[in-house]
Amino acid sequence: MSAIDKLFQQLRADGRKAFMPFVTAGDPDLDFTAEVIRTLAARGASMCELGIPYSDPIADGPVIQASYTRALDRGARLDQILRMVGSLSTDVTAPIVTMVSYSIVYRHGLEAYVADAKRAGVAGAIVPDLPHDEAGPLADIAQREDFSLIQLVTPTTPRDRAVQIAEQTTGFIYYVSVTGITGERTSLPAELVDNVSWLREHTELPICIGFGISRPEHVRALRDVADGLIVGSALVRRIAQAAEKSRDEVLAEIGAYVGELVEAL
Repeated sequence: MSAIDKLFQQLRADGRKAFMPFVTAGDPDLDFTAEVIRTLAARGASMCELGIPYSDPIADGPVIQASYTRALDRGARLDQILRMVGSLSTDVTAPIVTMVSYSIVYRHGLEAYVADAKRAGVAGAIVPDLPHDEAGPLADIAQREDFSLIQLVTPTTPRDRAVQIAEQTTGFIYYVSVTGITGERTSLPAELVDNVSWLREHTELPICIGFGISRPEHVRALRDVADGLIVGSALVRRIAQAAEKSRDEVLAEIGAYVGELVEAL
């Protein structure tokens, strides 16, 4: 089993749900990203989703797009990011997955990406711009290496295609809660719970919900239908304040915010 399979097996045995924060690697720099991940793990994050900066991200809203631009401007690159992840192996046990564009994976080489990421301690990858129909080669490598390839299902995904995606996915299914881009929202679609409930009838994989989740009330509304919840833009926005506040203050604010969300699980 992969590290993610083991995590969800343990969570289910304990009757708990996964809290999965997203952070951008290298915003404002990789040393601070490492400190943020340590803080998230210490405050109860089950897994961390690490965004690999890319100039043309798919489905990311302005907050995450801006964080990618800042990280790229500061020179964050894949090899540096993987070294940073490797440095966390002694004190962070929560699995780390990369949110990465397929163009980065392809340029690095499919076999090489999985091997280098796994060597650094990365447990899996989410590749949002890789269509299910074209994911076979990377899925085969990931399966062979016990490296989870997490794929996305959206509200507009036809149901027969959603089942096909679930059959090819490993680790967990990333269910996109809304049609559109990432970003904080005051409310979530009324049909979200029904959509996820339907998908659960067609797969035994854990289903984790992301996009728009930012408040404890969102967590409480979804915890019974989801195996995990993903929070991104609300955290990235707080991290961006590191340019204006002391880093210790930002870490304290992030820790307190995450603590509220974890408590709502």
